[in-house]
Amino acid sequence: MANDARQKATSSAQANARVQLTAIDQARVPSVTDMVYDALYHRIVELQLRPGTKMSEAEVASQLGVSRQPVRDAFYRLSQQGFLLIRPQRATTVTPISVSAVHEARFIRTALEMETLRAAMMNMTDAGIARLEANMAAQKAAIANDDRTEFHELDDALHEILCEIAGHPKVWAIIKDNKAHMDRVRYLSLGKGSQQAYDDHCAIMETVKAGDLDAASTQMRFHLERIGHIIEDIRAEHGEFFEQEDQRGA
Repeated sequence: MANDARQKATSSAQANARVQLTAIDQARVPSVTDMVYDALYHRIVELQLRPGTKMSEAEVASQLGVSRQPVRDAFYRLSQQGFLLIRPQRATTVTPISVSAVHEARFIRTALEMETLRAAMMNMTDAGIARLEANMAAQKAAIANDDRTEFHELDDALHEILCEIAGHPKVWAIIKDNKAHMDRVRYLSLGKGSQQAYDDHCAIMETVKAGDLDAASTQMRFHLERIGHIIEDIRAEHGEFFEQEDQRGA
């Protein structure tokens, strides 16, 4: 009986014990893998690492001054996004642009951003408008300076701000991962397309400030689907960046 009482007391104490956890740091410092991934991602998107470029874990690790493990992890993440082709015992290579992957990415992005825009307009405040207008001013300056990289980043930032205003900041991470295949095509188009993209943003902003959801939705859809209308022209001009199978099937 005494043993039973002790066991029940022990079980009760265990059940009532509180788990002690350390508070999570919300502003997490990027890991080495994150930094390696970001460095490679931007070089691939900006076509500094062209399709067909051979990649070596050892070489990348040496150039970045890190161990091979974070490079291996970054390679895997990029391969999951379709940017790298990893073949055991053979060289890892940067993949060419797939037209079908671009169209799929456009579909996913459009579906998510249309709902995000609706939510953002429901939550819009003067402070939100001010954030968007500040971004637009920076875009205009980037065009004046012919800075494609800066414009590309500001373009993304505008859409990310809308996700934040909508109250769904995590949606941007999903959009970013799924639009990866669009980004190389977008970058190829920015030489003459930056002004066009900026004009689209201006049209969206006017309808957002007017509080006209239907008009804003129409402008946003037109903007996001533009890449589907210009991809064939871009492929004709820059065929070396695209999958050969896509070219034969055109």
